[in-house]
Amino acid sequence: MMHRKGATDFSPGMVREKTGEKVLKRFPPRALDKPLLLCALALAAFGTLMIYSATRADVPSTYYLKRQLMFVVLALVVMALGASFDYRKIMPYSKIIYVVTLFLLLIVFLFPAVSGAHRWISLGFFDFQPSELAKLAVILTLATFMADRRMEIGSNTEFLRALGIAGLPMVLIFIEPDLGITLSIFVILVGMLLVGGARARQMVALGAGTLAVIAATIQLGLLKTYQLNRLLVFIKPDMDPMQAGYNLMQSKIAIGSGQLVGKGLFHGTQTNLKFIPAHHTDFIFSVVGEELGFLGAIFLLALFAILIWRAFKIALTARDSFGTMVAVGIIVMFIFQMIVNVGMTIGIMPVTGITLPFISYGGSSLIISFFCVGLLLNIGIHRFTAGS
Repeated sequence: MMHRKGATDFSPGMVREKTGEKVLKRFPPRALDKPLLLCALALAAFGTLMIYSATRADVPSTYYLKRQLMFVVLALVVMALGASFDYRKIMPYSKIIYVVTLFLLLIVFLFPAVSGAHRWISLGFFDFQPSELAKLAVILTLATFMADRRMEIGSNTEFLRALGIAGLPMVLIFIEPDLGITLSIFVILVGMLLVGGARARQMVALGAGTLAVIAATIQLGLLKTYQLNRLLVFIKPDMDPMQAGYNLMQSKIAIGSGQLVGKGLFHGTQTNLKFIPAHHTDFIFSVVGEELGFLGAIFLLALFAILIWRAFKIALTARDSFGTMVAVGIIVMFIFQMIVNVGMTIGIMPVTGITLPFISYGGSSLIISFFCVGLLLNIGIHRFTAGS
């Protein structure tokens, strides 16, 4: 076919080439943080394997495995969504996300209590935990709040407003009750305030106020009996080895028996005989220690270390304060959950019911964790976005 001189060639090959050039220009290959993505995928695969190992003695043996695989698929879709748009477009909607989250935290009290706690909204195919969403909502809302003020929250008024943003969901979650996630949100708040420009005297006042609240909570009997027992067992581990201290004792036995290389995958005696409580959720690290030993535990912690390192790099190189603060909030969340969960299984932290990100069984935690990874990838990608 003859073409006029200067005419544009719109052949399919040329269209594909030009489209490819635009995609590469907007999202160059170096923009995608592959180590971060691969670590998140490796952690999810590792966690799914350990969940199967922990629950294969149940009937049916693949029940938890199939459900966790379903959660992984949903989480990957959510991660892709989190990475697919310009993260700065979230800012105008952060207040809406926050208000919807507060509404969901109120709705949970309309559903029947499970093990004495109102934490879940039944969606049929799985139970959604709004308190997991609350961590993300607080991160996004605080990041927007601080970015709008150009990280200037040194005034007492702005500082108190930041406390209020985190404080309201914390109160609702504490009432459920869920002390672990309440503490998680508080630590996220502290981390973001420190990076966001809060003054030393404000942080000292916050610390003093926190101690006063803790003392009043204990004095007024606002802690549930099991929560108080967990704190007492942490202070004196051998206080009640058959009741309040049973979980910790069995966890330490399991991890200690794993020694260097472990008893072998699927061969954990404490796990298979169900001596370890909540072995597929809160105490999943005990299963890792027993079956894969010290080396397996170190491998898992190394994956977390790489993920956090890449997240730090993204936070340091984000193109704006909003991206930095979102990344900081996510980093603090992951670090705190990892330290507390691992620490409580070996007795250096009190048992609080905080799950291990990507590893513990559960849809809400996994989906929120992967959405956070998607946001981190998003922030990293837009460091190199042309024209932005």
